[in-house]
Amino acid sequence: MSPATCILQIFIDDAWRDVAGLDLTGDIGRGIGAATFLIYLPSYAIAYWDRVDAAALSVNVPVGLSTYPTETWPPFLVDLLPQGYGRIELLKQLERDEAAGPAADWALLCAGAGNPIGNIRVKEAHEWVSTRTGTTMRGFTMAEIASRAGDFNEYLAQNGLFLAGSSGIQGEWPKILLTRAHDGLFYLDHTLPDEQAQQHYIVKFGRGTDASLANILHLEAPYMQLARGLGLDVHADLTLRERALFIPRFDREVGAGRVIRHGQESIASLCGIGGFGAAPSHNDVCRRLGEVATDPVKAIIEYVKRDIANIALGNKDNHARNTAIQRKPDGTISLTPLFDFAPMWLHPDGIARRIRWQYDDGGSPDWASAIAQACAAAKVDHARVSASVQMMAAPLETLFVDALALGIDEQFLTPLQKTIEHVRTQLEQL
Repeated sequence: MSPATCILQIFIDDAWRDVAGLDLTGDIGRGIGAATFLIYLPSYAIAYWDRVDAAALSVNVPVGLSTYPTETWPPFLVDLLPQGYGRIELLKQLERDEAAGPAADWALLCAGAGNPIGNIRVKEAHEWVSTRTGTTMRGFTMAEIASRAGDFNEYLAQNGLFLAGSSGIQGEWPKILLTRAHDGLFYLDHTLPDEQAQQHYIVKFGRGTDASLANILHLEAPYMQLARGLGLDVHADLTLRERALFIPRFDREVGAGRVIRHGQESIASLCGIGGFGAAPSHNDVCRRLGEVATDPVKAIIEYVKRDIANIALGNKDNHARNTAIQRKPDGTISLTPLFDFAPMWLHPDGIARRIRWQYDDGGSPDWASAIAQACAAAKVDHARVSASVQMMAAPLETLFVDALALGIDEQFLTPLQKTIEHVRTQLEQL
């Protein structure tokens, strides 16, 4: 098979299945900017005809016999490409320059997309990892992982435990996919058979010595609890041990000795954006949610409330891959539970808010206008959305006290007080 060809697989109906062939028809040196040609395999297309849920590669690529020639990589494929810390680690394993540019993208995909978040993988990447991992399985206690948090990946590499299948996650923080087995130990996710899995985790590690970055990691768990108090969809509590944050995954569902994998697709992909620099407007996202969500009203309420929470609590890092939709095997399409919700206003690089409303949004939106824009874009009932969003005013009134009770130091709350009060006042007046 040509090195510029790969087979995409989907986990559906309890098995990994060959789904589609993808040819890189453009210049490999252009990376994700190269042209491609995609087509579902006939046998798969007939079996799962016209589905856009977990059986499809993307909500924008329904199962069928149509061909999908694209001038750049399909946006859903970019979701599978390791970026940030994961990209650097994988480049080391590929013995490529850590500063390698777009020309390394194809090699990274065909090595690092063997076990990504969601239910899609590149067959060649899975085989590449499997030949290097072999049958190696070693379990770790939470204490062992936490005590080595600063160099856990390096420790694994030094001990011959290959980790490309468990570290190809996008984002700047070092992360690894671990699964807790029934024996209570944590294993590299790609090495543990499904029947032994009890719960799946993303483990995010502290990095460097910058106090601001340490504070962001330390505050992510209580921030998620605050989000739940504000009425947002939070999957489960996060656990911080030393400099290791254990985040339960919601793209995996375990029961009766089997694992169900849900499809996950970024709102960048949902909106047809393949690169890393561009971002849709909130209006664009709401329009697409209105078109694809099983319950559009619920999706829009949740989406608007998340933006309110981001503003109130200073989570400025709202790029197009920090929000995603979930596509389940039963046909349900919705926003995923909340993730990457943290006080990014503390970031030393001065993170800017990326996704904004088209009108009345200079960084501090007019929420009556935002709700009206969201409802118009999604074509959903304004009264229902407005009434549900207005209910956030009550928990916002006690947010400061609730945050203190969760152990968040006052120094991280005082700078947010005026913004919280301003947002609450607007919601009360809806």
